[in-house]
Amino acid sequence: MRKRFHWLKKPKLRADWSKENLYNLSRATGQSLGGKTFFQQKWEAKAWSRAYHGEQIREKQWQRMFRRTLPAVVPMDNTYLARTDGSEMATGRGSGEEVEGKPRKVPMTPYMAMTYGPIERRLDTAIWRALFASSARQARQFVVHGWVKVNGKKMIYPGYQLNPGDMFQIDPERVMWATGARKDEHRYVPRESRDQEATPATRRAPKEESIPDEDAESNTEAETAQAEAKAEAAEKPTEPNDDDAKKVLMSLLDRTKAILDGKEELTAKRKQDLRGFQQALRKMLSRSKNVTTSVTDDLEARLAVISAKLTKNSKSAAKEEAAADRLTEQQEELLQEALEKLRENPYDPTKPYLTPWRPRPYMSAFAFIPRYLEVNQNICAAVYLRHPVARPNLAEVPTPFKYETNQLAFNWYLRRR
Repeated sequence: MRKRFHWLKKPKLRADWSKENLYNLSRATGQSLGGKTFFQQKWEAKAWSRAYHGEQIREKQWQRMFRRTLPAVVPMDNTYLARTDGSEMATGRGSGEEVEGKPRKVPMTPYMAMTYGPIERRLDTAIWRALFASSARQARQFVVHGWVKVNGKKMIYPGYQLNPGDMFQIDPERVMWATGARKDEHRYVPRESRDQEATPATRRAPKEESIPDEDAESNTEAETAQAEAKAEAAEKPTEPNDDDAKKVLMSLLDRTKAILDGKEELTAKRKQDLRGFQQALRKMLSRSKNVTTSVTDDLEARLAVISAKLTKNSKSAAKEEAAADRLTEQQEELLQEALEKLRENPYDPTKPYLTPWRPRPYMSAFAFIPRYLEVNQNICAAVYLRHPVARPNLAEVPTPFKYETNQLAFNWYLRRR
């Protein structure tokens, strides 16, 4: 990658998610080509647009891909087609027949936005458009390293031209690493929390250390020792030992097994609750490092509720179960939230990305999927439905540039054909 990939003095938009690119995008809306020759306007429009569209492609390769015939679709009104054959569109020197003294208005079709339409067929570009990579260069890297399959077969050529109906799939772990937040050891701490954590003794410690008095030094050492002792005492209840958490979970698991084995006459609903609780305990046991005292207390409360429900009679069970549910409603909600977080988005220190997973910063400004792709984020697969087209007031090739910029870029490549 070049040293000056993101220019701030001369902003160039790139195909990636970054704060520099977002900043350049906010400034690039007012780009103007006034006061320059037509050749200079075409060259600058080409440079701007090529920095975004296929900047990972060599210029000669793009010139071979360029097509002067731009695809477009003009949908016609069915009532208009039933009423006439369209011959009046040729009257009035091509402007269309006037109806009641007013010319017939035809919406504009932005053809020139389709200049870089052939690039959208490339496999690496489609991966980036489907939100499986944070940049076009990263999508190219995924393909070259063999992490992408097209129609079930591994594809290592990023310039592969997709056809309508082709399905491409990427390793989900790579997608989560590419689009997830990075691990940061030095996380940002707000200033207010830092001021609250810093005690007066710790703030004055550097000044008192410079005093060459032995009594002052002994006082500061005593104060720091007391502060450390208080901090350790405060941390002990919040950070339980791993062995203690394992013992609590094992005892809960043994009690659940005893209930399942000892009670033969259990309803199907009670068996389902106990088995689900047993499965949750096994999952927590595999991640005992993340289990806190609040979670174990909630598990104890849930097991007590389930065991209490087993001893009730059939007639009085409904009323007493409702009362027990009301009493432990808050505990069950907390337990359910903890179990869902562990099941859907667990904490795993072995992963190369930040866990629990969350999207990368500055992603929302670039997160969109074109109409010609059908994406399934659960399995990290997408289908290339059709080639992008232009319609009245709509061009399906995503571009941050104006119509005039794409028109000048098209004219630059058109003169070379």
